[in-house]
Amino acid sequence: MIRILIDADACPVKDETYKVAARYKVPVVVVSNSPIRVPQSPLVSRKLVSDAFDAADDWIVENTAPGTVVITADILLADRCLKLGAEVVAPNGKPFTMASIGGAIATRAIMADLRAGGDVVGGPPPFSKTDRSRFLSSLDEMLVRLRRRFPA
Repeated sequence: MIRILIDADACPVKDETYKVAARYKVPVVVVSNSPIRVPQSPLVSRKLVSDAFDAADDWIVENTAPGTVVITADILLADRCLKLGAEVVAPNGKPFTMASIGGAIATRAIMADLRAGGDVVGGPPPFSKTDRSRFLSSLDEMLVRLRRRFPA
């Protein structure tokens, strides 16, 4: 079964996800450590997890399988989900793949080392309209691809 899991606590594209999911009639689970409003829809549900470290990530991994789309900016969560056969996309629309995840993890480690050493390296660029558009396109492409692999 195709479904979407959102790592939702800091996700800026929840509303866009609901719209695309409604078009394809795909269920969405919004996973968070704190209560988040979700639309009244039989396709959208909310999973509130404890505030323990990585509780949302762990729930997402435990509920991920082939046919799942995971929306997250968390590179380590993306890696865990890819290994389970999920499709993974960041809120900026860049898909994580088995080919790209190693480089993303390495870059994350280098940036963490630079920050730990006191270097000022900045953060990601501000979320833009282009990111939102790229996300919509990527999510749409993933769902089309999954519908071919997992016909209803």
